Amino acid sequence: MWDRQHLFIGGAWVAPSTDRQIEMISPHSEEPIGQVAAASVADVDRAVAAARQAFDEGPWPRTDPAERVEAIRRLAARYGKRGDELAALICAELGAPISFARRAQVALPGMMMTAFADIAAGYPWQEKRPGVYGQDVILRREPVGVVAAVVPWNMPQFLTVTKVIPALLAGCAVILKPAPESSLDALFFADLVEEIGLPAGVLNVVPADRDVSAYLVGHPGIDKVSFTGSSGAGRQVAAACAAQLTKVSLELGGKSAAIALADADPAAVALAVRLSGMGMAGQICNSLTRVVVPASRIDDHADALAATLSAIRVGDPADPATQMGPLVARRQQERVRGYIDTGIREGARLVTGGTALPDGVDRGWYVRPTVFSDVDNAMTIAQEEIFGPVVVVIPYHDENEAVRIANDSEYGLAGSVFTADVERGLAVAAQVRTGTFGVNQGYAMDPAAPFGGVKASGYGRELGREGIESYLDVKSISVAAP
Repeated sequence: MWDRQHLFIGGAWVAPSTDRQIEMISPHSEEPIGQVAAASVADVDRAVAAARQAFDEGPWPRTDPAERVEAIRRLAARYGKRGDELAALICAELGAPISFARRAQVALPGMMMTAFADIAAGYPWQEKRPGVYGQDVILRREPVGVVAAVVPWNMPQFLTVTKVIPALLAGCAVILKPAPESSLDALFFADLVEEIGLPAGVLNVVPADRDVSAYLVGHPGIDKVSFTGSSGAGRQVAAACAAQLTKVSLELGGKSAAIALADADPAAVALAVRLSGMGMAGQICNSLTRVVVPASRIDDHADALAATLSAIRVGDPADPATQMGPLVARRQQERVRGYIDTGIREGARLVTGGTALPDGVDRGWYVRPTVFSDVDNAMTIAQEEIFGPVVVVIPYHDENEAVRIANDSEYGLAGSVFTADVERGLAVAAQVRTGTFGVNQGYAMDPAAPFGGVKASGYGRELGREGIESYLDVKSISVAAP
């Protein structure tokens, strides 16, 4: 049992202002595994005040960027030493298979920290530009201020690192608001920050429910909100930020299409679909969930997907042999089962999976990997983000129709094309309206490449140099000629 009864505010572990608790439930056993203190609006006020003092009066924004880089390198080293503990915690709280937790939920964020530090070490924080009128212009890149980082439960450490680390490198002070389901790992992250000795108030961690989160993003003491979540919640966050003229970046939902051209290998496409999200039971925003295939080869692709996904070993996430665990909560299981029932009702052909529990599983919030074929792109299961292990196969008759189907979505986060002709694949990539794209793979989350979406998938970018720049303001200083 994990028992965390304090919040991390102003560089110290402090008692919350109320006795409200967040109960942590195992998605596998459906039994309690711990409890966490829930922040109230009064606690958010304390966190904002601590962050404001750290930014307005403290040393962190005024340190040489090289010192901030060195601090993040110390954090990355500490993170790596305690990676096994963190992976076990994430496995327990989220139902992520332990092998996936070690690789994607912990090792990848650790690598991202080092990558961000390397980018910041070579970043031009100040540069001189010749002016048109014969005078020099100096450009200073300065921290945007106090940042509210709102992180969901599906990839909590990855998303924490992609928000908090660039903001800290930029010189900002941060308030991290994790999802209730992933509060334990957020507090573990605060432990590590405390151990390396960042100045008080530079990072504050306040687990809380949705109402308190809404209060945070609308707080007048916040200069920038970085939010990852559903498109519906993103619209509410954008409206709250607009009222205060608060800067905001949004990484929202997706319904990404994998376009298989006529020469694509169905087995390779199926493997890429599996790798894009099944390790977290399909609860990944950029999963390839629509597979758009030539009508003449629809059975080849449906059969390959069924064979690949039905072979996934589903079960106890603590077992190193498990490849897919449960969904994060009962509500999520019910949501996904509802979409499966809708797909059958609307006439899609169920190839494998369905609503029954996997073999050998008698409890937990599990859903079997599910494949639908003969899907029309207008169907609910092709248009709405299911956020579970459900893949739909959609036929097309020519390449133009394939691109049209891929673009016929309110989302635009990611996508892929599969073909033996890379140049042809790049031509298709140029026509699909998304923020990220892969050729012969699911989108690779390369630390050097900016990640984000268009349309209802949000705006702003994380990762790469752009990930740091999203936490900077540019000040132009004109210097009169002698």
